[in-house]
Amino acid sequence: MTIPVLICDDSALARKQMARTLPKDWDVEVTFATNGAEGVEAIRAGKGEIVFLDLNMPVMDGYEVLQIVQQQDLPALIIVVSGDIQIKAHERVKALGALDFIQKPVSADAISNILQEYGILTLTQGAEADIQPMVKVDLRDACQEIANVAMGRAADLLSKLLDVFVVLPIPNVNVLEVSELTMALKATEESSSISALCQGFIGAGVAGEALLLFHDSSFEDMAKLMKINTEEETHTEVEVLMDTGNVLIGAFLSGISEQLDMKFSQSHPIVLGRHCTVNDLIHASSEKWQRTLAMEINYRIEDYNIQCDLLLLFTEDSIPTLNFKLGYLLD
Repeated sequence: MTIPVLICDDSALARKQMARTLPKDWDVEVTFATNGAEGVEAIRAGKGEIVFLDLNMPVMDGYEVLQIVQQQDLPALIIVVSGDIQIKAHERVKALGALDFIQKPVSADAISNILQEYGILTLTQGAEADIQPMVKVDLRDACQEIANVAMGRAADLLSKLLDVFVVLPIPNVNVLEVSELTMALKATEESSSISALCQGFIGAGVAGEALLLFHDSSFEDMAKLMKINTEEETHTEVEVLMDTGNVLIGAFLSGISEQLDMKFSQSHPIVLGRHCTVNDLIHASSEKWQRTLAMEINYRIEDYNIQCDLLLLFTEDSIPTLNFKLGYLLD
């Protein structure tokens, strides 16, 4: 009997990767949803007896989907597939009725093992997954999914170090001119004052800078979580900025390098500005950033007044190499 399977993820690349990893001899009909609202409608229409669900999505996220399925007792077995690998995220989705959790990027073995563990997988020799419609992926989407997985790695490390839950956004990825950088930093628009850390990185054919933009109002709570002495305000703020940058930038670059199979060397971090505005920061560095591929992630720590923005700026010369590397994921 053909089983209706739903893959619910806002990334076309993630949907394509997920569909590829389904067992080839599993008799299923696959439907795709690009956000949680579409996913719930597909489940109600009987197209999601088995659901592979992302967490970070527009319109309606994965947590909301789980809540609706649980509250309305909809007929769906849900396996969460996410780059948010925080232990607290695992606990929350399990409490909301998720069957299990798979870390992105997915592998065929991980999918097969879970399906067999729960007795879901029925093998019908000669039958193959009916995957309609075809999934089309562009390079911007691929970059966003790469950033999504790397973002989750960085959040997981910060979560473990501070014993907190890091609220994750949908990464924002665009090729920008320097005049557009300020507009891209949506999360800092409401912040009158920020402090910034800059760290260069370079790999084979890829180079750029990572910027950590730390909201000044976040220093006090972050210092307490890090158990840093707050007697000397200036020293404390620089220490918080450096420690946060080491965690987020290092883990994020590591996550990207693993997915693209390339290594990055990092320069020593530099405090780029303290208690300044985004406009001041961008204007001071406008000569370095002409046209750039920008990955923007806004991290927020739940129950604390802590918010920071991680911005990776790849040089224009890096784009051909990134396109080449990402091409392997699109094939």
